[in-house]
Amino acid sequence: MSESTAPGSYFVANYPPFSRWTADAVPDVLSAFAAPPTDASLGLYLHVPFCRKRCKFCYFRVYTDVAAADVERYSLALAREAAIAAACPAVAGRTLRYVYFGGGTPSFLSVKQLDRLVAGLHESFGWDTAEEVTFECEPGTLSEPKVQALKALGMTRISLGVENFSDAILEANGRAHLSAEIFRAWEWIQKAGFPSVNIDLIAGMVGETDESWQDTVSKTLALEPDSVTIYQMELPFNTVFVKDSKGSGRDVPVADWDTKRRWVGEAFDRFVAAGYALSSGYTLVRDPSRVQFRYRDMLWEGSDLVALGVASFGHLSGVHYQNEPHWDPYLDAVEAGRLPIHRGLRPTPRQRLIRELVLGLKKGTVDTRRLATRYGIDPMQEWASAWDRLEADGWLASREPVPVLTREGLLRVDSLLPIFFEPEEAVGGGGT
Repeated sequence: MSESTAPGSYFVANYPPFSRWTADAVPDVLSAFAAPPTDASLGLYLHVPFCRKRCKFCYFRVYTDVAAADVERYSLALAREAAIAAACPAVAGRTLRYVYFGGGTPSFLSVKQLDRLVAGLHESFGWDTAEEVTFECEPGTLSEPKVQALKALGMTRISLGVENFSDAILEANGRAHLSAEIFRAWEWIQKAGFPSVNIDLIAGMVGETDESWQDTVSKTLALEPDSVTIYQMELPFNTVFVKDSKGSGRDVPVADWDTKRRWVGEAFDRFVAAGYALSSGYTLVRDPSRVQFRYRDMLWEGSDLVALGVASFGHLSGVHYQNEPHWDPYLDAVEAGRLPIHRGLRPTPRQRLIRELVLGLKKGTVDTRRLATRYGIDPMQEWASAWDRLEADGWLASREPVPVLTREGLLRVDSLLPIFFEPEEAVGGGGT
């Protein structure tokens, strides 16, 4: 019997989980910013929390129906926060390896606001030598002048949040755009000639059928994006879908996990047949020699990440942190010239090892030899019983020279990762 998609997020985004981060660790975060720089790679993440509509499955910190003055104030705060962070000893003078504009909807900002924001960021963090500058876009917020501005501002990778090509499904799930806006935006993006363009899809949205899913895959293949990211629909607790479900007493009609895995597996088969290569349990790349995910790879391997914006998550000098998660406390701190740190966690070396191990496995394989050298613990020996169990269950294809998951293992990778967690964190593992 297949497992239904129950409320709760199963995606493993970090380790230890965010629930372990506390305000008691804020002094550790501030000490990390005041410490000498490490030799880790350095990235920059910017959270732009504005959206035309809140998707019914969204659990991020976003704001809709905001006044122009608030957008302007926030944009200025991002640049101000960048200046504060860049002046700290742990950051000053270091070169950015990657930059990521996430949201929310970064493309919600106007061309004038983007120009001013990027100019302000360059005063603190130049990224002329960055290997990757990613910018997330919602199709309906784009115009041809805005797309051209993004190219001129140095964005090297556009990630277009398509999710689905069915207008009925897009509307049922609260998306702000419709399919016509996708195709219109795609023409502008292709004309601009970005080095890399990614399309995001979600398998198993409310209203999805075999026919609609295959149509979405076909339309995506026809566009020939440089990469495709396919997520399986989840129902985090703080979403419109879950809140409405509690109020009505009716389950949210999201496909069960077996169906979602089948849909993603079928999409993988079709993309691979078209010449794409699997890059992770969620991602396919048309030309792996040319298109890479520097943000993902460096972050998963323990890079430093300076996080700007309300509720954003960062990592510096071995310490995890999150900014103030609400509008007023975030802006008050930044406008007063302070880092807007809300909570944090200083993980142990073993926890850092587990983090790199489980996040690396999301790519289907992880270099356990590198981890053994870095941490002095061989993951293959330390978790021998876990590898035995994965192999017995059919999720592990091989163990030497490094572990490799089977395709079925890759499709449910988030549900497998808790087997490596510390005992106090392993309860209630993933369900994908």
